[in-house]
Amino acid sequence: MRIQFTHMAAAAIVAAGAAQAQNQVVDISELNEDLIRTEQSYTIATVVKVDGIAWFDRMRDGVQQFGADTGHDTWMVGPSSADAAAQVQLVENLIAQGVDAIAIVPFSVEAVEPVLARARSRGIVVISHEASNIQNVDFDIEAFDNLAYGAKLMDELAAQMGEEGKYVTTVGSLTSKSQNEWIDGAIARQEEAYPNMAQATGRLETYDDANTDYIRLKETLTAHPDITGIVGGPMPTSAGAGRLIAEDGLQGQLHFAGTGLPSVAGQYIQNGDISYIQFWDPAVAGYAMNMLAVAVLEGRSDQIGAGTDLGLEGYRDLEVADEDRPNVLYGAGWVGVTAENMDQYDF
Repeated sequence: MRIQFTHMAAAAIVAAGAAQAQNQVVDISELNEDLIRTEQSYTIATVVKVDGIAWFDRMRDGVQQFGADTGHDTWMVGPSSADAAAQVQLVENLIAQGVDAIAIVPFSVEAVEPVLARARSRGIVVISHEASNIQNVDFDIEAFDNLAYGAKLMDELAAQMGEEGKYVTTVGSLTSKSQNEWIDGAIARQEEAYPNMAQATGRLETYDDANTDYIRLKETLTAHPDITGIVGGPMPTSAGAGRLIAEDGLQGQLHFAGTGLPSVAGQYIQNGDISYIQFWDPAVAGYAMNMLAVAVLEGRSDQIGAGTDLGLEGYRDLEVADEDRPNVLYGAGWVGVTAENMDQYDF
């Protein structure tokens, strides 16, 4: 579905997009235009874990902005609930449509591997995010070192808990690679630095749904009333935990540190129910995935690796995760938010 695109150079499109910066969510003032320069228009579909939640609404903003800035046909789809089979079917549909590239945030890496292999066998470029163990992609781009991200969450939780007590962890899915790596990093940090803390139970699987988080956490606290801390992997846990703490009057008794967004957890931070969330901007991640898709389609894979500068905040000096897997890249894109700096973020 590649369409000859000669009536306007890519650089001119980017410049036109920059002129409309007031309507944009991703800062492209220092964009690496050379990496995505082209006279073609490509169709690029971004497939997310679940559509209709704030996290991926924000990612859609970045995907749509990339299309507006560059002239490529870009859009985002996802299942209505976190469902590996439904996400696989969406990819199957995109293969049948003959898109040029698929950018994907897998709910289950194992589930999508076969269908992504089929996509690549048809010449479709595949870029992933939150999937550092994935095999059937051209590149995987992570916002940061996942273990370090989790270690920071544990440091924050430990400070709240006085470095002692029992805690519980959540993941969207036991097969969601990046979230499990965050929790791996958190647990490793606890075992290394906070010997008076301990996990009360195994990881809770909450399917990226705030209500499920609330229910599973409430059940777990009933079974383990001595839990005083929560490490939240998926973004919705911030809302589920905040609701639980607020409704049960557990301020100062049950503590939280985890992934969240101000638009989702802000009320609980303002009310003092939770005090710390951590995140990266999914809009920038969506933009970065689409940039890499175009670069690969243009035959510039050899320009992507350690030191690559996408010109996007948090992706200025990419690192390679492992010499044996040079197509897995890391940025430095996370931020920590408390009541003191929450007003700096409008999503």
